[in-house]
Amino acid sequence: MESCLSSAMSVIEERRKKRKLSEESGKWEDRRVVSGNFEATTMATGQLFSPTTQALFYNYKQLPIQRMLDFDFLCGRETPSVAGIINPGAEGFQKLFFGQEEIAIPVHSTIEAACAAHPTADVFINFASYRSAAASSLTALKQHTIRVIAIIAEGVPEADTKQLIAYARANNKVVIGPATVGGIQAGAFKIGDTAGTIDNIIHCKLYRPGSVGFVSKSGGMSNELYNTIARVTDGIYEGIAIGGDVFPGSTLSDHVLRFNNIPQVKMMVVLGELGGRDEYSLVEALKQGKINKPVVAWVSGTCARLFKSEVQFGHAGAKSGGEMESAQAKNQALRDAGAVVPTSYEAFETAIKETFEKLVRAPTHIISTISDDRGEEPCYAGVPMSSIVERGYGVGDVISLLWFKRSLPRYCTQFIEICIMLCADHGPCVSGAHNTIVTARAGKDLVSSLVSGLLTIGPRFGGAIDDAARYFKDAYDRGLSPYEFVEGMKKKGIRVPGIGHRIKRRDNRDKRVELLQQFARTHFPSVKYMEYAVEVETFTLSKANNLVLNVDGAIGSLFLDLLAGSGMFTKPEIDEIVEIGYLNGLFVLARAIGLIGHTFDQKRLKQPLYRHPWEDVLYTK
Repeated sequence: MESCLSSAMSVIEERRKKRKLSEESGKWEDRRVVSGNFEATTMATGQLFSPTTQALFYNYKQLPIQRMLDFDFLCGRETPSVAGIINPGAEGFQKLFFGQEEIAIPVHSTIEAACAAHPTADVFINFASYRSAAASSLTALKQHTIRVIAIIAEGVPEADTKQLIAYARANNKVVIGPATVGGIQAGAFKIGDTAGTIDNIIHCKLYRPGSVGFVSKSGGMSNELYNTIARVTDGIYEGIAIGGDVFPGSTLSDHVLRFNNIPQVKMMVVLGELGGRDEYSLVEALKQGKINKPVVAWVSGTCARLFKSEVQFGHAGAKSGGEMESAQAKNQALRDAGAVVPTSYEAFETAIKETFEKLVRAPTHIISTISDDRGEEPCYAGVPMSSIVERGYGVGDVISLLWFKRSLPRYCTQFIEICIMLCADHGPCVSGAHNTIVTARAGKDLVSSLVSGLLTIGPRFGGAIDDAARYFKDAYDRGLSPYEFVEGMKKKGIRVPGIGHRIKRRDNRDKRVELLQQFARTHFPSVKYMEYAVEVETFTLSKANNLVLNVDGAIGSLFLDLLAGSGMFTKPEIDEIVEIGYLNGLFVLARAIGLIGHTFDQKRLKQPLYRHPWEDVLYTK
């Protein structure tokens, strides 16, 4: 016992913390005795139990009472759910455990005395034998404080059961059973042995409410379904086993109609069985539109047709009295009425899972955190389109919202715009433009021509910005001198990204690089990474005249200064931006402008299909 409770302590603490919030938010509907009168409850009203529900236990049984108390403690209840015990002819106290604390529960000799002593206990759990269950239950029903009775005994005479049902209906009271294991309100209250041991309750997640209302005839199969439902949904909200006798005190449809009125119940699962016509009341309720939540149902006993003679299954009511009472007929009727009915019990779990995912917790297929087109106008990172126009935002501001999910300072967005302008085009001879021109002259459309040019972007053409940023950042952060950095790259067989140009030289610097450096020195709070890149350039120029800092290296190092100096990004965020490839995105975006221009230029000039001249090809054997 202690080991089970110890293993559940983490769950207990979580439930205690959430209890107050749950009650204040209206999660639980508490129907308590007020001035000696309980609120009238019909079977179609709502939930039966709450986290403050208390019960009187008739005919002392140590194990089921202890299981109720263990469940209470697991769920974080402040008070035990068993207020008193009724043991005819005996009075005093019974010692039991509430968590690790031993408590004394009062024992009363009569039902009347117990009800008078515990006026807030409105549930009567009857563990009397089938011989005396009816009489004691009727006595309890006549007490104005009792509104729900659970009769555990099997084999209660049918005439007595009918009398109990009639009295309960006439007085707006609820009977669960006979021949029931009881029921459970997940995270709130359970009857007797419902759901079994603490280990099983934890496994089935019954210590906190889910979204599924479950009702079954079979108590044993209830445990199986609690487990199944926990596997494929968020769990049980309330589960009831109505009992397997021919005349249950409440029916499948009674409880489904209740579940339909409980906001926290999003779907219902029903497990019936052959014999009787109880399921047809559910069929009628579905047909009449009284149920507007999904119902997944299965009637067991389809194997009965394999037997030549009538077969009596485990419950008194589980025998077919004709075709209408067969499992096949009931399943078909439920299916025709709109319930989700699988083709076999083996498919029951899948049907529950699919219904839950579709109607309760439908999984999304795409996650978006940068824009939202719902509502009156689209929003970029939470900023409405009208605000973007009214505030005079430019392309750099839009990029800051959609790429970085924040409004960057004006000098940052201006730098982004300068990068786009400077990298938009670099003439018709570079590989990207050449590919686009050839494709456009082949008569292809704009998108095909654009993509043809974009696909050339990579480590050798325009795709070195990210690598330049990565290597410069790593070297600077590690405190490497330009000599150590360059020589270390050389030993690894890696060219320094951002250094070197096919045309530009020491005495013919790239004007774009100079413009970027001039802007940064004027507007950036810090240019430490750029200055480091310049130091590296000074060293590499000592080796070769064309090893200048190119536009990739300038943008890569300066973007590091932008991210670090703006104070709007954490170090992990900066690392992620560089790793994902944001900086190459700038070149792709910018160069797309020029490639589109080359496409339009070729089409406007009506240029013919391009064929490379023979004299520009070296043919060798």
